[in-house]
Order: sequence, then structure tokens, then C-alpha cells
Amino acid sequence: MTRTGLPRLVATDLDGTLLHSDGTCSERTRTALAEIERAGTQVVLVTARPPRWIHDLADLVGEHGIVLCANGAFVYDVRSQQILDERCMVAGVVGKIAHDLRNALPGIAFAVESRIGFGRERDFLDERTTPQDVAAAMLEELLDPPPGKVLARCDDLPAEQFHRVVEEVVGDRAVVSYSGASGLAEISAAGVTKAAALAEWCNAQGIDSSDVFAFGDMPNDLPMLTWAGRSFGVANAHPDVLDLVDEVCASNDDDGVAQVLEAALARHTAG
Repeated sequence: MTRTGLPRLVATDLDGTLLHSDGTCSERTRTALAEIERAGTQVVLVTARPPRWIHDLADLVGEHGIVLCANGAFVYDVRSQQILDERCMVAGVVGKIAHDLRNALPGIAFAVESRIGFGRERDFLDERTTPQDVAAAMLEELLDPPPGKVLARCDDLPAEQFHRVVEEVVGDRAVVSYSGASGLAEISAAGVTKAAALAEWCNAQGIDSSDVFAFGDMPNDLPMLTWAGRSFGVANAHPDVLDLVDEVCASNDDDGVAQVLEAALARHTAG
């Protein structure tokens, strides 16, 4: 902790945690983020969102302008709209994983997030896909530049069974994450997690994990929550998160992150 008793850094997930269920950020939360930064605590957004989904939230980013995106695959400067660092998957590894997943799940379809944006197989469809998306017949046509994250869907199986099969097939060749979208598996390079990206960011600035508050709601947040000195799960979080965190705060729709930060600031002021 700083000499003020506040954490040196607050790391927070976005969807389901900092943002309301409709994807907006409340004025209360905006105020709490601004006030704790003025008090000397750095705020870092750590999200499964790709860089292209960050621009409408640029005003939430602190003075540093950086967001850790795609479950840690991209270090993104929102203001310059540039990727400063990336931890991408090797094309050969992606091809082997895709081959094995197609054998196990014939109805599977893939998409990618890379430094140039989103690309998908033509059969990869969800509420966010559009006719304007870069599309190809096979994932293997979408691997240049290499993806920071591979997305997989299969409508032939219930979501939980699908995730279980993907994790079994992928094994230790990559990291399989679940960030909340039903039936969507997110695959990153081995060792790439929110925790790894956050630890690297903090190490570069001399910030120890014990000086970090972390907030999350889904299983892809677990590595970050485990790493941080103090972890918070919002009340609406996945049961696995609620079982692990140090404290449960109010839900995202009740501005749980803001409530914790307000309390920390009040203690600091009183002290």
C-alpha cells in the first residue's frame, strides 16, 4: 500500500464488473475512478475485449492511456490507437489445435482477434457478426498477422459441455478462457492471461502484487484475482469467482467497484 493506505494500483475487468449490464458506465463509477487516481492510485482496465471495443470507453482510462486487452494478449494505447505489445499465438500451434477440435467437434467454427482486427470463418455467427466482417472458409486463412486470441463456437452442444471438450482437447498447448458470452471459448497463447499481463505492467513500474486491488466477475478473471494482493468479486459474479475472492462487493449494476473505492477514499481522508 502507499503511505496513504490506498492501493498503488486498481485493476478492474469491464463487462459484468465495472460496467452496468447494458454496457454503460455510471457517473458514480466515473467519479470514483477519477477521485482515486487524483489520490495517487493508478487505475488499469484489464479486459477480454479486443482493442476495437475500447474506443467508446477511452474516458475511463487513466493518464497512462493503456488498456490490457484480449485477456492480456494486447497492450493497447487507446489515445494513439496503437498496440504497444502483443503476445500472439503461433500459426502452427493454432492449426494443430483447430485440427484436433474439428475432429472432436465437427460443428465448431472459429474467429480471430489480431492487431488488424476481427476475422471469422463464414460459419462463425453470433449477435456481433456482420456482413462486413473479414471472412474466410477456414481459420488457417486468418492467421496472418497471428491472432492474439482465437474464438470458438459450436451450437451442437450445451455451453458447459462445449467448454469442457475444448479444454480437454487444447490441454496445455494454450489457455482456454470463459469471459461470459454463452457458448464462446476464447483461446490464447500458453501463459497469456490477465494476471500475466498485469504482473508485467506492475513489475515495470515497481508495483508489488500486494499493492494491487483487483475486481472481476468471470472465470477468465481468476488468475488476476489470485495474483492481486486483495481481490473483489461483484455480487453477480460466477460462483467460482465468489468462492475465491477475498471480498464480495455489490453488483455491477449497483456500482460495486465504485462503492469499494469510495470506502477506501473515505478511510484515507479520515486517517
